[in-house]
Amino acid sequence: MSDTRASHLPGYTVVITGAPYVSQAPATAYAFCRALLDSGHAVDQVFLYGDGVILASALNTPPSDEVNWTTRWQELLASHRIPAVACIASALRRGLLNEQEAQRYDRPAANLTDGFEIAGLGEWVEAGASSERMIYFHGGA
Repeated sequence: MSDTRASHLPGYTVVITGAPYVSQAPATAYAFCRALLDSGHAVDQVFLYGDGVILASALNTPPSDEVNWTTRWQELLASHRIPAVACIASALRRGLLNEQEAQRYDRPAANLTDGFEIAGLGEWVEAGASSERMIYFHGGA
């Protein structure tokens, strides 16, 4: 949990299910988290699910005139010490691997970027139980 929260303000778990550059979910979630943090709330965890795990790929390389949402999120997470988790099942289905999973599945490389970890839905359940609020940012039509 973030240690900058005022004791009376709720903490949030933020769930992102939409991919960057395909949906507004990562951008809207980022703006929401900035507003929360600026007003003294805590972001207890960011959980990436479904296509949202693409946000955690070290291979995201947008053109130089577009926002690099992966980098922007990394900076926010690091500066506020917010844990960010990519759902393992969603990550594996989309080719997102940390070192451990790359070795387990005999793949040539890992591509999970710094500031994110891969874990199961148990992390999401635990975050939901400890946060006072959970909000979803969905992608898709």
